[in-house]
Amino acid sequence: MSVLLPPALELSLDVLRCPTCRTRRLHPERGALRCPAGHTFDIARHGYAGLLTGTRATSGDDAAMAQARDRFLSTGTYAPIREVAARLASDAVPEQATVLDVGCGTGYYLAGVLDQLPDARGLGLDTSVRALRSAARAHERAAAAAWDVFRPFPLADGVADVVLDVFAPRNPVEFHRVLRPTGRLIVVRPTGRHLAELRRRLPAMVAIDPTKEQRLHRALDSFFEAAVTEQVEYAATLTGLDAVDLVAMTPSARHLSRADLSDDGFRPERVTVSVLVTAYQPR
Repeated sequence: MSVLLPPALELSLDVLRCPTCRTRRLHPERGALRCPAGHTFDIARHGYAGLLTGTRATSGDDAAMAQARDRFLSTGTYAPIREVAARLASDAVPEQATVLDVGCGTGYYLAGVLDQLPDARGLGLDTSVRALRSAARAHERAAAAAWDVFRPFPLADGVADVVLDVFAPRNPVEFHRVLRPTGRLIVVRPTGRHLAELRRRLPAMVAIDPTKEQRLHRALDSFFEAAVTEQVEYAATLTGLDAVDLVAMTPSARHLSRADLSDDGFRPERVTVSVLVTAYQPR
């Protein structure tokens, strides 16, 4: 039986382009998206478009990571981060904005932006099939598609009013290409104090590079100018299960054993949440 075209995906069809042809538009046909040259891409029964071609990306959340992310974000512990990112994203953009979330995960942050922009539409890109299942239902105006952040995006030039990048890899060339000249790039990344209490107890956790800010500046400076930066820092109270999910939803989970995460000694009752949120303008 053919999969019906999800309404949110239909909203975003005009900005999508065939990943193979790069210039041709896609149209729905019998539960798939097809370009005039005949290249066809399935729409999963969970509602996201499978646009990835060739070798499948190996990065992205696996099923356990995506489930842990869903559980942890549902606690509201990261809600202050989402609120600041949504406010900066929605400032000075048109009411009928197009919001692109690159490395969208479960769609939590994209949904926050769309809540601030009642007439906007959103599209999330991610490699994780499990995360995309959540992203496709994160918001009634949010579509989702499988895509590798490091490849040229399957989007037309200058179609996005906001590009959102939250704890995700970055592709400055493509960010700049798909953003309108009046658009905004929102980048959220951790400071060295982020989750410090967990890192002290779990040395195997992935460390935060002390040169992260300098590398970010070098990567973006040719394409973007920082308009405003806000620091979001607060102490968060965790239950034991919250602490496990907070570690299990990150790449650090790949470096830790089940025994590491089952040890009550690693679970602090409070952790420092510390991130920087910057709104950039295209040069």
